[in-house]
Amino acid sequence: MEIAVNINGRLTDAANAAVSPLDRGFLFGEGVYETLRTYNRHPFLLNRHLARLRASADLISLKVPHDDDEYRDRLLETMAGLSDKKSELYLRILLTRGVGDLTYDPNTCPTPTVMMMARPYVETPTKTVDRGIKIVLSSIVRNHPQALNPRIKSNNLLNNALAMQEAIRAGADEALMCNYRGEIAECAQSNIFIVRDGIAQTPSLDTGLLEGVTRNFVFEVGEAANIPVRETILLPADLTQADEIFITGTTRAVLAVTSVDQTPVGDGRPGPITKRLAKTFLELALAMTAV
Repeated sequence: MEIAVNINGRLTDAANAAVSPLDRGFLFGEGVYETLRTYNRHPFLLNRHLARLRASADLISLKVPHDDDEYRDRLLETMAGLSDKKSELYLRILLTRGVGDLTYDPNTCPTPTVMMMARPYVETPTKTVDRGIKIVLSSIVRNHPQALNPRIKSNNLLNNALAMQEAIRAGADEALMCNYRGEIAECAQSNIFIVRDGIAQTPSLDTGLLEGVTRNFVFEVGEAANIPVRETILLPADLTQADEIFITGTTRAVLAVTSVDQTPVGDGRPGPITKRLAKTFLELALAMTAV
C-alpha cells in the first residue's frame, strides 16, 4: 500500500523515510501522536485532534512547534503526495522529543521531530459491521495514572500492544482493559460503550482513560439521534447486563460488539441503538466535511 510521509516538512515515501537513531521517540518512546481519517477527503475533526495533541505534549513537557494552520497545510501536502487522489485517507501525526544525547535530560533535544503519514483508508468490511466484533476482557491492567497517565496519547503503546496480543491469541478483535481498581476503562484501540434501557453509557474520565475524540463526538451524535449518552462507572459485571455494546474510534467510528469472552451480547447481533448511532455518525461526518 502506498504511504506518503512528511518528516519535518520533507515529503517522501515510506521506503525512503528515515529518522535519526538518536531520536528520543525511537530511543525512549518520548512522543505523542494523533490518528485521523478523512470524510469527503477532508481531515475529520482535525482541530479537536490537534488540541489533544497539544494536551498530550504538555503532559510530557514537550513543546509543540508550529500553529494549527501549519499542521493543516503540512497534512494537506502529505495527502497530496499520494498518487491516489480520490480515496478516503488514514492520517497520522507524530511528534517526538527529537534528536539528543543518550540521556533523559529534555534540554539536550532542542528541536522536536514532526512526522505525518497518509495512506488510503481501509473501510471496515461490511460483514464485520453486520455481525459485530468479538472482544475479550484482558488480564492486562490499564496504566495507573500516576505511572503513565492514559490521557497522554503516547507513542509508547506497549500496554495496549500486550493487551491486543492477548486478544489475538484468543481469536478476538479487541481487548477490553480495566483500571487498577477493577473498573472498566477502555479497549486497547478504542473506547467502550454499553447500552441499557435505551441509554448509551461509557466509562467516565475519572476511570483513567484516553479521552477519545470520537468518544466525545458520540455525545453530539446521541443528541442528534435523540439517544441519551452518559458517563458513569462500569464494572465487568455490567457487561453481562448490557442490551448492546459498541466501541468507538477514529478508524471504526461506531462499531457493534456482539461477543464478550465468547458470550453473546443481547441476541448476538448489532442492536438498534448502535445502528442508529452509527448511521447518524456517518450522516454528521459527511455533512460537516461537505464542500
